[in-house]
Amino acid sequence: MDNLIKIIKLVNGDDIVTVLPKEQLGEKSPLIRLDKPLLIKYIPQVTEEGLKDYIALIRWANYTHDQIITIPKDKIMTIVSATEEMSKSYKQISTSYNKVTPPKNKNNTYTSERLDDESNERLNEIFDTFKDTKETIH
Repeated sequence: MDNLIKIIKLVNGDDIVTVLPKEQLGEKSPLIRLDKPLLIKYIPQVTEEGLKDYIALIRWANYTHDQIITIPKDKIMTIVSATEEMSKSYKQISTSYNKVTPPKNKNNTYTSERLDDESNERLNEIFDTFKDTKETIH
C-alpha cells in the first residue's frame, strides 16, 4: 500500500496526501478518485533555531461522510509518491478517518493571545530579516 500513497499538488496550492483507488473512472474521464484525502497543512512555529514548519494532516473534505472524493484532473498540477515518513503518518491518521467529527462553528468567535515582549521582539526581527532580504532581491 505504501506505493499507492500519493501527494497531489493542486492548482490552488493545496497539498493532499491520499490513496488513488484502483477503481478509477477510466482514462478518458476528466475526473479522478481520491480515497481518504488529507490536507497537508504547514503551520509555522517560532523555535530557538528560527521559523520551522510543523505539518498537520487534516480531513480535506470535512463536511461529508464520504471517504472517496472525486475531483477534476485539470485541477491537479502534479502527483508524486509519498515518503516513508509521510506514508506512516497518513496510515496512522487515515485509520480513524470516519471517526473524526467535523469542526463545529462557534459563532465565529476567536480569542487572541498576546505574545510576551521577548517573543514579539524575536518575531519582529525575523520578519524584518525577510523584509530586508526581499528588498535586496528586487
